Amino acid sequence: MSAHFSRQQRHEALDRLVDRRLYRELAYVDGHWTASAAARSFEVTDPASGASLAFVAALDEGQTTEAIAAASRAFPAWRALLPQERSRLLRNWYELIVAAREDLALLMTLEQGKPLKEARGEIDYATSFVEWYAEEAKRLNVEGVTSHLPGAEMAVRREPLGVVGIVTPWNFPSAMLTRKAAAALAAGCTIVAHPSSQTPLSALALAELGERAGLPAGVFNIVTGAAAPIVDTLCANSRVRALSFTGSTEIGRRIASQCAPTMKRLVMELGGHAPLIVFADADPERAAQIALDAKFATSGQDCLAANRIYVERPLYDAFCTAFARRIEALKVAEGLAPGADIGPLMHERAVAKVEEQVADALTRGAQLVCGGARHEAGPLFFQPTLLAGVPDDALIMREETFGPVAAVTAFDSEDEVVARANDTEYGLVAYVVTQNGARQRRMANALDYGMVAINRVKITGAPIPFGGVKQSGLGREGSRHGIEAFTDLKYICLDLA
Repeated sequence: MSAHFSRQQRHEALDRLVDRRLYRELAYVDGHWTASAAARSFEVTDPASGASLAFVAALDEGQTTEAIAAASRAFPAWRALLPQERSRLLRNWYELIVAAREDLALLMTLEQGKPLKEARGEIDYATSFVEWYAEEAKRLNVEGVTSHLPGAEMAVRREPLGVVGIVTPWNFPSAMLTRKAAAALAAGCTIVAHPSSQTPLSALALAELGERAGLPAGVFNIVTGAAAPIVDTLCANSRVRALSFTGSTEIGRRIASQCAPTMKRLVMELGGHAPLIVFADADPERAAQIALDAKFATSGQDCLAANRIYVERPLYDAFCTAFARRIEALKVAEGLAPGADIGPLMHERAVAKVEEQVADALTRGAQLVCGGARHEAGPLFFQPTLLAGVPDDALIMREETFGPVAAVTAFDSEDEVVARANDTEYGLVAYVVTQNGARQRRMANALDYGMVAINRVKITGAPIPFGGVKQSGLGREGSRHGIEAFTDLKYICLDLA
């Protein structure tokens, strides 16, 4: 398929959309679909084929400032709404997203590349946050305080911060937006969101549905374009009172530094380097399936992906055999192909990094069990790969891997594997597979991670506080903690004399 489609051909690639109004190429600012002031746009392509999907408006610093001003103007009226009214509007948004599930999943697969079944799962995940925070909007109650002063009555209330800047990544273009935006909107904040320029169509479709749901002008703004000028403006502008970012630790550090002069509230979900620890008492078939699910979802392009797999030596050979069999059965294909398990990586840099990590591991003595090279499906496809006997000094054991490559190594004792698993700057999630109940508790306590999954992979969802420790982030998303992040506490002391 040609990498350069005409505008007519681009539209033909999207003919499966039932609701064509969800396909948007303009930014959304102050209730208006907005072109670039300089008449600039950027191309969005399908990573599976290189085909052009859209030419999206590239806004600049000035238009980002206008979006912030619009959100600031809208804030007083939005915060003044009864929580029940904000809840009703969020519920409207939720129901529209649910109804548009197939179209939203299609757009996501086209621009991000993940298999359609995974895209549908992400839309379900995204809607869960809107539904959850539609309810939480009504639960930010005043807290009474027992007075320590004579003749005084005390209370503590939560108040919305104001304008919230949101920066979302390309690997989960819908769920990362709703997880942040629904919480901020429920709290009474207004938002200016910047989606990744590689996957803006999902965010713009959600803005279209938000407009239909009745979100007032200026409350929900989507600013598309190059990241640096937009994000730099969000960081520098004092009217932006909080910034929520999902992305790499490196960029997160830079954003935190840029936000320091204006003392913004920061919520950051950054990099991960998850260990998966399999003990000898585990069933090797079940452990291999857990490892497959933990490593290869989203083609390995997931901060929760199991990057380092440690297997206790007595189970090592049986596990590797079962794991390799499952990896070799994965179907590599473009996301709309029936039965696709592994789609393309997002860009050439990702493929090059995976190649570098595989070559480095082999140079250091790892064994290539299967895969190890680009896949014939296209230039951004990589074979599902298993590396065994990977030493701890290999790049893949020290750096986050965003690709379908699993690295396995053996261990001999519980204390040893805990030390190896914790020997990283990251601390997002860790996985443990064991049937020993006492060990389950010991491992949960000993692993220095914000989340620990025991004998399962799927642990996330709207009711839980998602986030990590160390260099994996600040704050939590989801749960009641996710909405509290966008509020300030106000203490009130009333003299009764």
